[in-house]
Amino acid sequence: MISREFAAQFATDWIAAWNSRDLAKVLAHYADDFEMSSPYIARIAGDPRGMLMGQAHVGVYWAKALNRMPELHFELIEVLAGVDSVVICYRGISGSAAEVFFFDKLGTVIKAFAHYAQDI
Repeated sequence: MISREFAAQFATDWIAAWNSRDLAKVLAHYADDFEMSSPYIARIAGDPRGMLMGQAHVGVYWAKALNRMPELHFELIEVLAGVDSVVICYRGISGSAAEVFFFDKLGTVIKAFAHYAQDI
């Protein structure tokens, strides 16, 4: 079971890592072979499935995204804790977003699914 404290700390750290624009800090939250799903993957990474696997592939995608969006900044809105997952609701440069993170027993993200209020 994910504790409320773990969820809040993860969200705070995750937002701070993105806002620092330090890709290594962002990737430190994820397992080496994690799965990432996002409508932006189809547009930026060119994968029509909208999914990438592994830090190496996702890191390349996120590096492109950071370069394309120098004004990127996230504002935490809400954190929801589940059995083995956390949902972070936040505001980005394009509006509201939510990401669902699934964790292994070590507290490392193994799957993440991004959702956006605006059209991609």
